[in-house]
Amino acid sequence: MYTPKPGAAPLGRMIATQAVLETKMLLRNGEQLLLTVVIPTLVLVLFSSVDIIDTGTDKAVDFLTPGVLALAVMSTAFTGQAIATGFERRYGVLKRLASSPLPRWGLMTAKTASVLVTEILQVVLLTVIAFALGWSPQGNPFAVLLLLILGTAAFSGLGLLMAGTLKAEATLAAANLVFLLLLVGGGVIIPLDQFSQATQDILRLLPITALSDGLRDVLQHGAGMPWGDLGILAVWAVVGLAAAGRFFRWE
Repeated sequence: MYTPKPGAAPLGRMIATQAVLETKMLLRNGEQLLLTVVIPTLVLVLFSSVDIIDTGTDKAVDFLTPGVLALAVMSTAFTGQAIATGFERRYGVLKRLASSPLPRWGLMTAKTASVLVTEILQVVLLTVIAFALGWSPQGNPFAVLLLLILGTAAFSGLGLLMAGTLKAEATLAAANLVFLLLLVGGGVIIPLDQFSQATQDILRLLPITALSDGLRDVLQHGAGMPWGDLGILAVWAVVGLAAAGRFFRWE
């Protein structure tokens, strides 16, 4: 009457289960929460409330919110994912998971889904705080969504490339260093016109600058589709994901 049916669960269920597990692990990690939630929130509240940096706008929150949304994407898709995946690789977690019925691409899909869920929570939280601080967004929501998706793809590729090629300790140091450098020089809280023209030309090619500038053009200035910034993010996404797929080491 009760005939056993051995075998793997359906692929969709395996990916969904792994995605839920990845999300729970991320949200329970204090260091990850510091990167993904606390730091972006503090940056938004502090620099919107205290006149420290000349943003060139009447309300600092209008300039800062798009940049902080970009920072939230980078903190989750790049910094947090690189560190977590790097240590999973070091301790053999990825090797064990790779030998399970869940295919490797399914594991990466689950990790991506976890990143997207976390980003949705970040965006909702930061948006509520920004509105409380007097934020007045404009622009096309579809353009914002497209920027966030391409930004996530770009940073995910770079994060997985770092985690799959460097040692865990090197990944930890490099990911945090990149996070701090791009926080200061990526147009997140400091306007690019504060830098020299030559420096601006270089910084505009970075994914964090393209994402923050694109979001700012849409949400602050009501621009249409920021094709230039979308193009930069698309190039980073293709190159990063292709390189991660080619050079990622599971052991």
